[in-house]
Amino acid sequence: MAAAKTRSSSFSGNLSSAASSLGPGLKCGPNGTVLLSSGIPDLDKILGGGFPLGSLVMVMEDAEAPHHMLLLRNFMSQGLVHSQPLLYASPARDPRGFLGTLPSPAASKDDKSRGPEPDQEKGLRIAWQYKKYFGENQLNFDGQRDGKHKYSNEFNLRNPLERHFINGQRVDCFSIQDSPDLSILQDRCTTFLSQLPRNDGSISCAGRIAIQSFCAPQCVYSNMEWEMLSFIRSLKNMVQSSNSVAIITFPPSLLSPSFCKRWQHMADTLLSVKAIQDDDKELAQLLTGYQDMIGFLNVHKVARINTQVPVILEATTFSIKLQKRRYLILECLNQAPVDGSSGTSYGTSGSCSSSSKTGNLDF
Repeated sequence: MAAAKTRSSSFSGNLSSAASSLGPGLKCGPNGTVLLSSGIPDLDKILGGGFPLGSLVMVMEDAEAPHHMLLLRNFMSQGLVHSQPLLYASPARDPRGFLGTLPSPAASKDDKSRGPEPDQEKGLRIAWQYKKYFGENQLNFDGQRDGKHKYSNEFNLRNPLERHFINGQRVDCFSIQDSPDLSILQDRCTTFLSQLPRNDGSISCAGRIAIQSFCAPQCVYSNMEWEMLSFIRSLKNMVQSSNSVAIITFPPSLLSPSFCKRWQHMADTLLSVKAIQDDDKELAQLLTGYQDMIGFLNVHKVARINTQVPVILEATTFSIKLQKRRYLILECLNQAPVDGSSGTSYGTSGSCSSSSKTGNLDF
């Protein structure tokens, strides 16, 4: 009697081959894209999984508070934890000293409140009837390979990253403060990206570029708007043909309105951060959980790779919170109950007729 053969599907075969060809910290996305984590799990969920390889991310800073540094720190730490090459450019005199402020990975918030689930440690977090299509050692949807590295870590902002992550990696730090022009920075980016050519068949490693406060006033070239725009265009073209993601933060208030619009148009993913005042009583009455907020994150544009279908988000503005003053989290804004009541607010109502008050638009 012939031995029974295990049934397999083309779906499982394609997933296993694609997952096995990706290096740590990478996962397959829609339309054949490969995603790289932002270092903030909530931001990855908002963007549909993370930053696509070959994309340029731009973050508009707030002059009142350096909240953009929170995004940069998590982005850079996530890459170092996954042994990904990093190029960091900053207007500071000693940019390498910034590496000492990078946060260390910690257990997720869910792991602190409850014990790990056996099924989540061994297999995929999917319905049980689909487990037969996947092997036990394949990559799960959270990007954890053999339980060693997670695709997106929780980072403890109070604990610095261990030295061996910084010293043992390919980390290039560069100060742009005294550069008379952008030729040196462009040469550094060209050399860095030449080591990460695009290879869709097998991506064993991906790189990260982080440029902080690109048009800071202490930079000599800060008044060369056309030269800076040309650099951004050149960097975007180079990143598109490489296995990397580049982030540029800039203060929009230092640019002319026309050039600020041009910079925003060049971004594949465009974000902005804004601080909130501690004594804003009107905002405190309008939003729930205001006392835990430190700022807002706005998503203006989401990268569209290999598709012309627009990305429609459930929300575009999110609150930035520090849970236990350690962990960076993003949440949708919720309207506070009207008149201090404990009922459902208008902003969180699930249907048009579920509000406790009647109005002209109820039906």
